Amino acid sequence: MFVIGSLAVGGAERHVVSVAAGLRTRGWQTSVFALSPQGPLLQQLADAEVLIKGPALPGSVERLLGRRFSAWTRLILAFFLLAIHMVRYRGTVVHFFLPAAYIVGGLAAWVTGARPRLMSRRSLNRYQLKNLLYGKIERWLHPRMDRLVGNSSAVVRELEIESRGETPVRLIYNGIDKAALPDAGGRAVVRKILGIQETELVIAIVANLIPYKGHADLLKALAYVNRQLPGGWHLLCTGRDDGILNELRDLAESLGITKNVHWLGPRLDVHSILSAADIAVSSSHEEGFSNAILEAMLACLPMVVTNVGGNAEAVLNGVTGYVVPPHDPEALGEAILYLADNPGRIEMGVRGQVRVLEKFSAESCLNGYEALYKELI
Repeated sequence: MFVIGSLAVGGAERHVVSVAAGLRTRGWQTSVFALSPQGPLLQQLADAEVLIKGPALPGSVERLLGRRFSAWTRLILAFFLLAIHMVRYRGTVVHFFLPAAYIVGGLAAWVTGARPRLMSRRSLNRYQLKNLLYGKIERWLHPRMDRLVGNSSAVVRELEIESRGETPVRLIYNGIDKAALPDAGGRAVVRKILGIQETELVIAIVANLIPYKGHADLLKALAYVNRQLPGGWHLLCTGRDDGILNELRDLAESLGITKNVHWLGPRLDVHSILSAADIAVSSSHEEGFSNAILEAMLACLPMVVTNVGGNAEAVLNGVTGYVVPPHDPEALGEAILYLADNPGRIEMGVRGQVRVLEKFSAESCLNGYEALYKELI
């Protein structure tokens, strides 16, 4: 049973859905317990015959309680409902993803004695600086888990330090299904829909609009090299707005690049958007191990990524793209400009695709999870 906050479109959520569905095809009985069991990924789980669990408040109750109180009510309901499931399905492997689900689910597992239990972290622990209570509870929970899992060497190192060696920590890289390979004919279709000419340079970033994803740095980087880029370049921004879209629009306008930037919102057809691009970027300030980078590499796109988390484990600097310092728009812009002027970027993209298929496939990722679960049960 995988426990996560919601079924919204995000890297962790899509990863959980992929793993739950993949293990289901291998004969495992899988379920996903979401603290808020709504979102666009719900149908994908249903199609894969994965059980979906979680607290659902009637609309009338939510309106009566108000937004803030209904959120707390849902968390309390989730705790008790999850505890009931853990008692009812005793012996089921319970795997927590993301901080809120780990805290609610980890406490429920401790109260009920449910085992085996695991936690996966998919980012660096900087979020603990914004909420010190999260860090304290997580460090208390770590020794009470059977395994901790990180998706990059950087995340694994942090978990080892936090757990003080009391709980084994495993590395399982994200995996991408080769079925997500973009349709070769999709490039022209997507460009036509977006009003982009075939000869124009297209840069893509797939990341929810959250400050630490570095969209502001990317806009500044593109403004820095704007006059040197081929005329009519485009930036495709795919991701959910978490409250900073208007701020980013204003920044793009102040930098004079509004006409070059397309805000596409959350999309389930990310592979189609990537098929229309020439270069992909991850400008994040913090990261665990980005699925978006793997998806772009699978689409044969050369990468420009910041040197945070596991980015440099995925992208080989100078081989499949370029790794630059975070918080450095000038370095980011210069790397993008170099790729834009470099015919060798196509070869970089091909090498990136080969690397994903050989090292970061969905099959190898599922093998890692399956071996871990078999070991525990």
